[in-house]
Amino acid sequence: MNIVLQQLGSHLARFLTRPRPSYERFSVLTQEQLDQSLAPGDLLLVEGNSRVSTAIKYLTQSTWSHVCMYVGVGEDGKGYVMEADVVAGVIRSPLAKYVGYNLRICRPVNLTEQDRRATIQYVLDREGYHYDTRNIFDLVRYLVPTPPIPPKFRRRLIALGSGEPTKAICSTLIAQAFLSVKYPILPQHVQVCRGNVPGQCDDVLLESKHFSHFTPRDFDLSPYFEIVKPTIKNNFDYRNILWLVDNTIV
Repeated sequence: MNIVLQQLGSHLARFLTRPRPSYERFSVLTQEQLDQSLAPGDLLLVEGNSRVSTAIKYLTQSTWSHVCMYVGVGEDGKGYVMEADVVAGVIRSPLAKYVGYNLRICRPVNLTEQDRRATIQYVLDREGYHYDTRNIFDLVRYLVPTPPIPPKFRRRLIALGSGEPTKAICSTLIAQAFLSVKYPILPQHVQVCRGNVPGQCDDVLLESKHFSHFTPRDFDLSPYFEIVKPTIKNNFDYRNILWLVDNTIV
């Protein structure tokens, strides 16, 4: 039965990841901009253009349907990312794969070099892991027609999958990597009363939620990740923009 489900999941994955022709490009970064801006350990948020991307964006109420980690330049001189791909599982992909997509770069702040290397190594060590097939079956339910699910319940529905250690989905893989070095993403503030003494409940600690509850948009919303925008890094001057007005450049 497991073999049958795996084969069915593979067929579904290939169908769901086919690109859709109606993809609208807004902030598209060039290969040169990505090469010059990314540092190892940075995250790349992607607005996908497939059916499964539509389901993820609906459930997470976000533009971003995928997240991957930039791991640096390979022996061939090209940049690479590590990601949990729906069809291929956890793989190392060329950075050029995402040129032409709507993207956002998120950078962990003040991460020590030792922890940066450990975070990158965490995802590298999981290359070859399978994508969680159960996640694919669950996401199919939220495609067409779009179910009338109240927004406050959608986040819980993305915490899917079997939870097996050799299976992954994109956001949980990245979340586990950062949580392994105790780097915060979206921690919850918890008030602790000292010695159960009334009026002395002013200690606030940070408590992390389970890695399966993270979604791609959490890295965008996190106060601990810097948003890097290559288009404004190098002396951006809006006065140098050429505008097209009534077929005339002004």
